[in-house]
Amino acid sequence: MNPKDVVKSFYESDIAKDENIMAYFHEDCELNWNSSKGFKKLNFLGIKEMLEGVQKSYLSFKFRVSHLLQDNNTITSRYTIYATTIERPEKEEALAHFITIWDVKDGKMYRGFEISQLADNSSDSLNSFAEIKV
Repeated sequence: MNPKDVVKSFYESDIAKDENIMAYFHEDCELNWNSSKGFKKLNFLGIKEMLEGVQKSYLSFKFRVSHLLQDNNTITSRYTIYATTIERPEKEEALAHFITIWDVKDGKMYRGFEISQLADNSSDSLNSFAEIKV
């Protein structure tokens, strides 16, 4: 698989249901994440623990990607995460907007640089994702 296909395949998964989600990540991976709560640096184990927490808390956890750009082994993505909680299984909600740059190595996501902000559920910010196809 080429680097863009690797990242695209990851974003097409439902993290809450995919038991093999860590297969997308290189064993030496690192994610540098700037969020509204501050900076986090996660290695393979940290990402695994975070995703296991998602699987315990959500019925579904999906990406809606608006942009997926490739420059050699570097993939840049823009997306919103939508989730359905255990407490409200009938309602899927936007959680946050992201831009992530992934370096892909050995067919796996290796080094990530991510920035996010909480979703505000305004129609303008959410509708912009529905109009663009990857």
